Amino acid sequence: MNDPEASLAPSATASAARPFSAFERMVAWRYLRSRRKEAFISVIAGFSFVGIMLGVATLIIVMAVMNGFRGELITRILGINGHMVVQPIDRPLDDYAALAARLKGVEGVVNAIPLVEGQTLASGVGGAGTGALVRGVSAEDFQSMEIVSQNIRSGDLVGFIAGEGVAIGSRMAQSLGLTAGDLITLVAPEGDVTPFGVTPRVKAYPISAIFEVGMSEYDSAILYMPLEEAQLYFNAEGVVQSIEVFVEDPDDIDAMRPLIEAAADRQIFITDWRQRNQTFFSALQVERNVMFMILTLIILVAALNIISGLIMLVKDKGRDIAILRTMGASSGAVMRIFFMTGAAIGVTGTIAGFVLGVVVCLNVERIRQFFSWLSGTTLFNPELYFLSQLPADMDSGETIVVLVVALVLSFIATLIPSWRASRLDPVQALRYE
Repeated sequence: MNDPEASLAPSATASAARPFSAFERMVAWRYLRSRRKEAFISVIAGFSFVGIMLGVATLIIVMAVMNGFRGELITRILGINGHMVVQPIDRPLDDYAALAARLKGVEGVVNAIPLVEGQTLASGVGGAGTGALVRGVSAEDFQSMEIVSQNIRSGDLVGFIAGEGVAIGSRMAQSLGLTAGDLITLVAPEGDVTPFGVTPRVKAYPISAIFEVGMSEYDSAILYMPLEEAQLYFNAEGVVQSIEVFVEDPDDIDAMRPLIEAAADRQIFITDWRQRNQTFFSALQVERNVMFMILTLIILVAALNIISGLIMLVKDKGRDIAILRTMGASSGAVMRIFFMTGAAIGVTGTIAGFVLGVVVCLNVERIRQFFSWLSGTTLFNPELYFLSQLPADMDSGETIVVLVVALVLSFIATLIPSWRASRLDPVQALRYE
């Protein structure tokens, strides 16, 4: 006999009755080795391996990037906007200093920032203009927002602390052609009251600092102004519009709501970060789930290739099956041999995909920069995707789920052809030839 398993002694085969014995593993391994007459089957096995590897790697990479994307957005959104926004109901917030002090005393509250906010038109020296959201905060509160105060790209906070300058985002400065020390002109629609009606208020402020938080929506639209100056500019002397509350655990915001209401000791209206960003984060979650389902189909297609490859292998090895059964191999042994043959493809493909996915996730920003340089275009433009860098945050639980799904699909794919091979008796197996 030309086949190696046919040359084995019957006693060797009979002694290998133990499930997944060395004999069964040896035969399964030899069926995986490429031979000239089995080249086509080996090609199918190779495609199955590559398909599972790419499917697992793609799932790990996409899930990690979407986790990183969501995490970075939450960090930046909640780093600039409060976890809870307290607004008045019965009367203006003219007691904002005392109210903020009471809110800071609540257990679990990190900070409470009185805020004056308004929309303006900002223009530079050359006449270019853009919309700007002016946020008036005290110098102490501005320094407590580390995501802004610790990301100053040019200038300093001396002028802001003195109440004479403003801080703007890097993209706003770039679009207006401004640098630290230049004047930025703000135009508010509601200004001074004259005999001819309300005239827009126009005033120029020196730029003390230019910050960059890494989120284009904020870097291009937000301007920070000292609180007292913002109250004068928006005709809100002695009052603020809202108080932004920062808590230790943003996910436990529901438990903090009654404590905040009790500490306020007045009628207030509270909105939290989930309510204000519900549509955005819900869309991210839906997209994440849909992407997982779609990309799982890649693994499913690769698993179907395993089925087709094993069915062809069973057909090609009909004579070998007959010899094994004649030598004393049970139907269970035949099934386990072909099961290990197909499972080896799934297991090695899953491991290779895991390694590839981890390597790409650890170097995803370098890969993005390389392809941007190679194509001459900006991949994941910050203007569209909000972030200046492509983040990747691998979640161990999700990664385990991906690996388990890949292995389960691979094992299921091997059962049908393995069961078909085990059902053949020696006479039927010879007819496959």
